[in-house]
Amino acid sequence: MDREYVDSSMITSIGYDAMSCTLEVEFKSGVVWQYHDFPEYMWYEFQSAESKGKYFHANIREQFTPLGHRV
Repeated sequence: MDREYVDSSMITSIGYDAMSCTLEVEFKSGVVWQYHDFPEYMWYEFQSAESKGKYFHANIREQFTPLGHRV
């Protein structure tokens, strides 16, 4: 999945695959988490959020179960 780099103190890059409804978040630590069944409208909200970290904590962290891997 292609990810785009973002300006964030906690997140390095984000990406979304609309075919599988999968969000990918790469954190500054190097860990990449995948969130399945992630709605496309939320991808656009996340992508355009002024603060990616605040959006992540408010809308993703507790609402979706991640599958993680290190890249």
